[in-house]
Order: sequence, then C-alpha cells, then structure tokens
Amino acid sequence: METKTILKKTLKGTVVSDKMQDTAVVVVERYVKHPKYKKYQKQSKKYSVHNPGNRAKEGEKVTIRSCRPLSKTKSFEIVFA
Repeated sequence: METKTILKKTLKGTVVSDKMQDTAVVVVERYVKHPKYKKYQKQSKKYSVHNPGNRAKEGEKVTIRSCRPLSKTKSFEIVFA
C-alpha cells in the first residue's frame, strides 16, 4: 500500500483583525499581470485563520497553512515557528 504525502498550501500575509476569539483575519496580497494591458496589479484576499490563544496581533506578518476545515470559513491556521 502506498502512503500519500499531502503538501499543505502556505501563504504569507498580514493580520488585519484579531478581535474574534481564536480567529484572526489575514490579508494576502499578490501581483497579477493583466491579460490585455500587460500591467501588474495588486490583488488581495482575506482569509479567516485559526489563531490559538490569540497569539498573533494586528499588524504582524504571519505565515498561514491549510488544514482541515475548522468552521464554515476557517480552513487555514497560523504557523508559529
């Protein structure tokens, strides 16, 4: 029987809200090239992430990784290393 290794997706972003209990909102920004005009533009997406013990504070740069769904909106957790 083969064992499968699951690669977890990791992203880097900034904490923009830590007001919820054990949850933080992290914004991840990326640069995307426009298909017609060939100009790079910044796109951002907000992720609700698991923040155990409310250790990450607003304004911190963090790394997040995918995990099993913890709630309706939380599928990422903060990596503390």
